[in-house]
Amino acid sequence: MTEECKVRLDKWLWAARFFKTRALAKAAIEGGKVQCQGERCKPGKEPRVGDEFQVRQGFDQRTVVVRVLSGQRRSAAEAQLLYEETPQSLQLREEAALKRKAMGPGMLISEHRPSKKQRRQIHRFRNMYDTASDGSEV
Repeated sequence: MTEECKVRLDKWLWAARFFKTRALAKAAIEGGKVQCQGERCKPGKEPRVGDEFQVRQGFDQRTVVVRVLSGQRRSAAEAQLLYEETPQSLQLREEAALKRKAMGPGMLISEHRPSKKQRRQIHRFRNMYDTASDGSEV
């Protein structure tokens, strides 16, 4: 890990363990999920020490400051030394996590097909309200 090396942004995000593969990092950058000082950037951008990036992953948005440049993916402990998350970002992520937890599990949107058990629950729920709207007691 040296501060003088030149590395692409997608490679640095991969080395800092924000994304599992460089392809995912590149897709996130091109999709506008990674911004430098509030502006979209390109995967080939060369980050510098002190640059501030906003990285959105799922429900979370992190604001990180580059501390060390590296193009090699190493352990998670070493990867955390590559950047520093701002205190405001930490606070906002914690508050958002608490809000999501307070909403309960019913509000999360599933990205896959329902299982057999979940399908039965859905049918049971629909049938319960279909019979109630007919005027009969539940």
